[in-house]
Amino acid sequence: MVLKGYPRISETFISNEILHLESLGFRIHIISMRHPREAFCHASIKKIKAGVDYLPSTIMLHLPTLVYHNLMLAIKKPGTYFHAIQKAATRWLRTRKSATLKHLLQAGYLVHKLLPPKKDIVHFHAHFAHSPTSVAMFSSILSGIPFSFFAHAKDIYTTDKRQLTEKINMAKFAVTCTQYNKKYLSSLNRQGATPLFCVYHGINLSYFSNHRKQNDPTPPYHILTVARMTEKKGLDTIYRALSSLKKQGIEFFHTLIGEGDDHSKIVDLINSLNLEDVTILRGAMTHEEVIDYYAKADLFVLGCRIAANGDRDGIPNVMAESMAMNLPVVATHVSGLPEFLENRVTGLAVDPDNPRKLADAMITLLTDSDLRSRVSTEARKRIVRDFNNKKLIPVLAKFYARQIPALGIDPEKIEKKVTKDN
Repeated sequence: MVLKGYPRISETFISNEILHLESLGFRIHIISMRHPREAFCHASIKKIKAGVDYLPSTIMLHLPTLVYHNLMLAIKKPGTYFHAIQKAATRWLRTRKSATLKHLLQAGYLVHKLLPPKKDIVHFHAHFAHSPTSVAMFSSILSGIPFSFFAHAKDIYTTDKRQLTEKINMAKFAVTCTQYNKKYLSSLNRQGATPLFCVYHGINLSYFSNHRKQNDPTPPYHILTVARMTEKKGLDTIYRALSSLKKQGIEFFHTLIGEGDDHSKIVDLINSLNLEDVTILRGAMTHEEVIDYYAKADLFVLGCRIAANGDRDGIPNVMAESMAMNLPVVATHVSGLPEFLENRVTGLAVDPDNPRKLADAMITLLTDSDLRSRVSTEARKRIVRDFNNKKLIPVLAKFYARQIPALGIDPEKIEKKVTKDN
């Protein structure tokens, strides 16, 4: 399994998938394109048995190592390596991005250095359709081992369509996590020969069995957002909406959990709107700590939008987790969010980039007891029914087993094991 980084605090859906697949008999080895950036990880990571190898993350710092292993591979398999160079040249001419060369060199290192000791590897599967899939694709060309990928959000919509189409056509299959994404990928799968499959990530409901009790909140209201500080999260819309609440005399405090490249911009905006006295920035936190905040909050808010570069969310797991905790949700109807956030049924959905409507929706869910109770109850039902990863990952596992016969895993045995365990 080729990953951008491992472990990553924001990618519990990947670690949960690996953990569940292992419990169903899959033997996984992780290839990570870089070392973890955070100094801590979620508790579930410690339960994963998969071994991990890290690729050289930059050309300049690791040039001798990368050149050596690629040269040795080219000498051993000149025709195959020349074919990989041709593919890299074609892809580079489309976008003129130097990352293409890095991905080829990383793949050469992977195939020459890491594969020989692990001869039982029969398939490459990448999470995210951009750089991890590029490495998997080149590794497939160099080794003859088939590859597939799981596409998520940013990796789909910020990738050149020609490059993504080529990956789809070359892959044995592709998976994505929303129907919205699948529709887009299907439009690129013009030949229709590559199986495309949609399965939601889901969440581990056992973490949310002690969900918060229904209550009528009283001021000061605790409003919560869990999001990376990036354009697509629409945090500026949230803070402009909170400014409106403050001007109306509504007492509240807002907690933001998450970090990101836009940290300084967000802090400047908070100060310019005079919200520093009601805003708490908690930075990145473990999953267990975030759950405690769900339990204490009165309202969960997201302002998701389509960013200028096309980046957008799929279905944010934090939204699903809030719903599982009976925490009312206000968010926008962008990308895959409407697949679970149904307006006035499982929460309130508003237009993106509209602080006024977002503020009105927040006030409504904080003060309308009947609506608040109704949408919270229905939201948890929806998540339990359709977003339980203990049900979804076995579905994914059976798909993997059918698409990759070399794994030697019987799909029917997966079904029997899941039934037995439940």
